[in-house]
Amino acid sequence: MTSMDITGSGASADDFARELRGIVSAGLPAAIADLTGLVRIPSVSWPAFDPAFVSQSADAVAEHLRDLGVFDSVVVSSAPIGDGEAHGKPAVLATRAAKAGAPTVLLYAHHDVQPPGDDTDWDSPPFEPALRGERLYGRGTADDKAGVIAHVAAIRALFEALDNDVDLGIAVFIEGEEESGSPSFANFLTQHRAELAADVIVVADSDNWNVTTPSLTVSLRGNVAAVLEVRTLEHASHSGMFGGAVPDAMMALTRLLSSFHTDDGSVAVDGLTTHPMETPEYSEETLRRDAGLLDGVRPVGSGSILSRLWAGPAITITGIDAPTVANASNTLTPMARARVSVRVAPGQDAGEAYAAIERHIRDNTPFGARVTLSDVEVGNPFLVDTQGWAVAEATRAMEDAWGTPAVLAGIGGSIPFIADLVEVFPQAQILVTGVEDPDTRAHSPNESLHLGVFERAILTEALLLARLNAKNRA
Repeated sequence: MTSMDITGSGASADDFARELRGIVSAGLPAAIADLTGLVRIPSVSWPAFDPAFVSQSADAVAEHLRDLGVFDSVVVSSAPIGDGEAHGKPAVLATRAAKAGAPTVLLYAHHDVQPPGDDTDWDSPPFEPALRGERLYGRGTADDKAGVIAHVAAIRALFEALDNDVDLGIAVFIEGEEESGSPSFANFLTQHRAELAADVIVVADSDNWNVTTPSLTVSLRGNVAAVLEVRTLEHASHSGMFGGAVPDAMMALTRLLSSFHTDDGSVAVDGLTTHPMETPEYSEETLRRDAGLLDGVRPVGSGSILSRLWAGPAITITGIDAPTVANASNTLTPMARARVSVRVAPGQDAGEAYAAIERHIRDNTPFGARVTLSDVEVGNPFLVDTQGWAVAEATRAMEDAWGTPAVLAGIGGSIPFIADLVEVFPQAQILVTGVEDPDTRAHSPNESLHLGVFERAILTEALLLARLNAKNRA
């Protein structure tokens, strides 16, 4: 760490960082208590779940932000979905104006969560936070209610350390529908463009290299998803009478799905590209442990493992509608459907990728089956300009907080709304951070947060905010 004065009082950065570390450590129990309260609210934003809990969660987040006493305004708001009258789930927007020429930072996280799945797959109830060792278990403990509380705790620590002498403009945007595709996100940005405008945007919805090494996410794959429906018959027919001459829909669907990959599991769709990227060392042993590969099951694809995860396309069948085994009768199925999820490599337009998928399906549909695509979702990939000054400040803050240099990492997943942020705020520098680690199991049973990572993430953000606050004093 340099000796730059980031307090405005003449104190060195080293002294200030030690003071801030103590404040964050002392405030950690309160941050954990705030987090457990949020996790107890089952704020699943999917249509089949009670939306009242998402509203309750938004109100709770707004109260945490109001309690800080530093914002000019804290509101719970929603925006229309597309051009229709329906509105999206409630988001929270808190703002304070910059002073004396200081920059403004926008802090993003989301308070909605994934469905818990089958409660029997959890070692403790998903919405009853449970502490086991250094990890707090529960749905949303990491993704992304810990991101919400990390923002709250970092702001609280910053203002305490600086005795409220803060010129930095701060906007906090806590979304309520990220896990259901952010359908009103673009309209929310348009509706609140002036309040959300910022020099730096911190998206706290990613992970870290491991529990002792931080990472800054610098690339994200895009996504294309659609429901693929295959029909071959006007109605179900007796399999004994017509099997062997008449193709059933499941036969056609499975053959079509198998055409998406080569024998080694590589994607076989012409037009889906790979982005050249240098990647850190990552062994097959680590992959097997992190992903939970069963003994004897081989990884798929070719090239370095991280190039497959970060820089190339991937196609996954995430669901199939077909007769259940329990209800299987001796009939030829007239219609079958599958949800096809495609991860798009950085550097490729998601619309271009969707067109490639359409062509592949048209060229590989067997037996003249009738095929349709519906419920299409498209989100562009993202690449960070690693030469920006905000990246340098973020990686310095990470190294100071964690005691080890940050890894500039790619992520195989997607955060499609970042493309909206880039479009609306093209001059802003975007930093993708997070509180997760390889054992978090976000979206899965037994999701958890490592409390040491949580504390270091709070300290990192508090240090970053202090450095941004000092920009007008340098």
